[in-house]
Parts: sequence; structure tokens; C-alpha cells
Amino acid sequence: MSRKILVLDLDGTLTNSKKEVTPKTREAIRKLQERGHVVALASGRPTGGIRQVAEALRLEETGGYVLAFNGAKILDWKTQEVLFQQTLDHKYLAPLLEAAYRYNLSLVTYQNEWVIVETEMNEYAELEARINHLKVRRVDDFVKAVDFPINKCLYTGDPAQIKKCEDELLERYGQDLSIFKSEDYFLEVMPQNIDKAASLDRLIHVLGIEQKDVVCCGDGYNDISMIRYAGVGVAMSNAKDVVKEAADVITGSNDEDGLVPVIEKYFLE
Repeated sequence: MSRKILVLDLDGTLTNSKKEVTPKTREAIRKLQERGHVVALASGRPTGGIRQVAEALRLEETGGYVLAFNGAKILDWKTQEVLFQQTLDHKYLAPLLEAAYRYNLSLVTYQNEWVIVETEMNEYAELEARINHLKVRRVDDFVKAVDFPINKCLYTGDPAQIKKCEDELLERYGQDLSIFKSEDYFLEVMPQNIDKAASLDRLIHVLGIEQKDVVCCGDGYNDISMIRYAGVGVAMSNAKDVVKEAADVITGSNDEDGLVPVIEKYFLE
């Protein structure tokens, strides 16, 4: 059997409603790795927010890859080598920060296990740090402190203010940046043309794996591109209808170990 890659979204796919990877799913993934196949985690989360799941799968020992920030950053998890990343030009930091103060929003970015923030941390910024298991680093001068490559900035706050900020930024920077709401209270600012499928294409060429040997599983809008790209695109039964329409296969839900029959059929038979 040729070497294949299993690409997994996290929330709603690999993890159940308790945000856990079940023993049954972990065991199936371990078996496919033992057969020489590859595992990659693809998420909109920051790198630090993926760490807990990667460690649950012991990827630091067994090997595997992480596509963080919807594919803006690709990491070899065992070596922590960055294989590819798209970054935000630092020239945007000052005007982005000014907009945060103008609309009374929090603005954060990410460095490893940290959320970096100058503005006040509102309840939504606290939520972002908590769900990704990140620590908060307060800085006096955001523009000066962010002297490292960044893949994403995130505004958090009142949905009405988020909408006003979104409208202004789209008008000013819509041609140059990817600006979109992931929730009513989250406004993401990223480099243009970030896409899980495009990053996955880069990764399989590095690994020497053919597109027909790619199996992608997901449940959300940001999984559609990789599900369409894959040799076998899989939607969880809890997926959005539009995701199911894009898939070749629909499996059980994330609370029913829906990944296990997929792994058994395409990697272990």
C-alpha cells in the first residue's frame, strides 16, 4: 500500500463535545502510524492552541504535522521545524491597533504559548485565551513588542462594534488582507489567500505523497477546500450541510468515534 496522509480538523471532528480525543480514536490513529502512514492536524487555532491535542496523540514522539491558523503555518511537530508560513506585514500593526481603540475592541496576536495584548482584555479575548490554553502577556507597546513573525491578529468584542470595525478594515485593506468574522465577536485579520487545501498541497509535495492518497476529515466551512482537494473527502455527520455536499463520504459524528471506520477502511484494510 502506498503511503497515505490523514488530515484532521480538530473541533467537531477529532475531538468530541468534551474537547477530548477518545481512546478508541487515539488507538486507530496509532495503528495507521505504525503502518507508515502520516497524520496531520489542520485547524484555525493558533499553534499553541493545538498543542494539547497533538500531545494527546503523542505526535512529539510518533511524528506528524500541524497546519495552524487555517494553514498559514505548517509545522513538523516532532522537530518543531516550520516548513512554511505566511505572515502579516508589520506595517499593518499600528493602524490595526488604532482601530481597536477607536471601536473599543481587544486586539491580540500570538507567540507560541502566549496571547500578546496591549488593549484591555474583554470577556471574548479571555475566552480566546482559555479555549486555546494560552497565557496572556500584557505589553505597553504592541507595535514595538511584536518583533516576531505573526500569522494572525484577532479583534474581540461587542458584535456591533466588531461589524463596524470589519466594514472599515474591508474598505481600507480588503484588497491586501484577509478580513473575516469567525464568530460575531471575533474578527480575524490574516494574510491573503490562506487556505487549508493550498497549504496541504505544499505539505504533500514535501512528503512525496500523491493527492489521491490524501484523506481529509472535517465539519466546518473552513474544511471545505481540503475536503474537495482530497482523494477522499470525509464529512462528519455533525457537519454543516454545505460541508456534507462537498464530501465523498459521510461518517458518524465526533461523539460516535466517526473517524474510526474511516481509518479502518482507508488505512488499515
